[in-house]
Amino acid sequence: MNRVVVDPITRIEGHLRIEAETAANGAITSAYSSGTMVRGIELILKGRDPRDAWAFAQRICGVCTLVHGIASVRAVENALDYKIPPNAQLIRNLMIAAQYVHDHVMHFYHLHALDWVDVVSALSADPAATSTLAQSISSWPNSSPGYFADVQKKLKGFVEAGQLGIFANGFWGHPEFKLPAEANLMAVAHYLEALDWQRNVVQIHTIFGGKNPHPNFLVGGAPSPISVDSGGAAATAVNLEGLNTVKTVIGKMQQFVDQVYLPDTLAIASFYKDWFARGEGIGNFMTYGDFPEKGMDDPSSWLIPSGIILDRDLSTIHPVDMNDPEQIQEFVSHSYYDYGGGKDQGLHPYVGETNLNYSGPTPPYEQLDVANSYSWLKSPRWRGKPMEVGPLSRVLMLYAKGHEPTKELAAKALGQLDLPLTAMFSTLGRTAARTLESKIIVDQMQIWLTNLIDNIRAGDLSVHNPVKWDPSTWPAEAKGVGFMEAPRGGLAHWIVIKNGKIDNYQAVVPSTWNAGPRDTGGQPGAYEAALMDRHTLHDPKQPLEIQRTIHSFDPCIACAVHVTDPNGEELTQIKVR
Repeated sequence: MNRVVVDPITRIEGHLRIEAETAANGAITSAYSSGTMVRGIELILKGRDPRDAWAFAQRICGVCTLVHGIASVRAVENALDYKIPPNAQLIRNLMIAAQYVHDHVMHFYHLHALDWVDVVSALSADPAATSTLAQSISSWPNSSPGYFADVQKKLKGFVEAGQLGIFANGFWGHPEFKLPAEANLMAVAHYLEALDWQRNVVQIHTIFGGKNPHPNFLVGGAPSPISVDSGGAAATAVNLEGLNTVKTVIGKMQQFVDQVYLPDTLAIASFYKDWFARGEGIGNFMTYGDFPEKGMDDPSSWLIPSGIILDRDLSTIHPVDMNDPEQIQEFVSHSYYDYGGGKDQGLHPYVGETNLNYSGPTPPYEQLDVANSYSWLKSPRWRGKPMEVGPLSRVLMLYAKGHEPTKELAAKALGQLDLPLTAMFSTLGRTAARTLESKIIVDQMQIWLTNLIDNIRAGDLSVHNPVKWDPSTWPAEAKGVGFMEAPRGGLAHWIVIKNGKIDNYQAVVPSTWNAGPRDTGGQPGAYEAALMDRHTLHDPKQPLEIQRTIHSFDPCIACAVHVTDPNGEELTQIKVR
């Protein structure tokens, strides 16, 4: 057996190491996923006012710019049985949806596409042929021969000046790249356009939350008041001018998804249909549910339903209860943590512990000690089973629940590629699901905005519920869970409140579910299992195949781990005076 080490996995958020054992023919027989930083935000939150938790928890990540804030305020609201007004719910839906579409487009073009697109090959493309290709798949206006000639000239200038930047270290020329030069040039052009497009999208967060990244939130509602006036004091509120801007931005988002993102995904996938037959692994999928129309306590109003799919069986959906200690547990058998009752037990997050105990090798080192602890990520399980979370889980759940837009989109996409539904259980199925749900969600944004405007026109300007804001009205002890479907999958924060302060806080994030190491029973996590599902490396020194499957999950390791030095000591302290 040979051990292939990829450290760090690039084009992700955070620090991830992958080690894979390969047979003589290059086939991966075992894989190990290691988060290489230590987690710590949960410890920082203890003893604080729960109404302030979102501001700390949101800093878990700089890419997931609002989802931890949403999960945190929902956890407090759940613990205190705190209802929010319909307008606040609609505003949150719009902010979460903007994060989804922004995140998915950025992931596809700037993080994942370079696994399929040979950038250097674009230099040999015929701009006229590229224009013909682009116009054959979409009505996107930027598709003339002159436009693509200009993009090619710009790219050539980067190459000749030695300024390829993030393009510099790609595995260009790898035999696994299959796109014709014209498709590569088209993808590079759209890569550059997506950089400009994203500047419009973030306006939604600034209008409703004051800024991006890390917009503001408020336990009990939305942070910005609504005004039917303009100018003066109303200028700091959400007014009609701001809502018109939101409408315009959503229109631009829809156009890019419909005319660029969706056609590009299908065009690129058509050259890599073999990747619809590898990279699944677990076969178990979980969603928490999200995008409520009537509130988090009314699951029938959620756009994304909750549930568990086991062994690919879409005919049976198992319920998930995040308050049930028999269902959700985290294990640390192969993690750099200890539990007071021993490393082999599983703990529900309400009683979860974050006890650091680094016993691994000191960097630099050749290999992980996979027989013992090898990751700063824990291993969450549902009833003892590993789960995959994320866009594929959500699309499968929507499909299984009979959501017609999802079924129609899936049928059209798979029909165009001449693939069965089972092709979704794969590396490229995961990538395609991310695109399909972007279409579903961006279309829904117009409906939520219309409903918000209708409420305002009817005289409803309420965005916050002041009831229970006074801690003297709280019970001596309370606990709750705030959950949502973040772009990368099911995210939940569990909080225990005692005497008005946080007594325990545990966040179980999507990349913990997917990237966690083996558990007490030796079951691999989603990353590990996917890499062991029909992967053969053409060249261990250029492990493009590993990158493709890991990137299909859109890793965000910073959500699950935080920084320490090699000796386990904290690097800095921040004191609030």
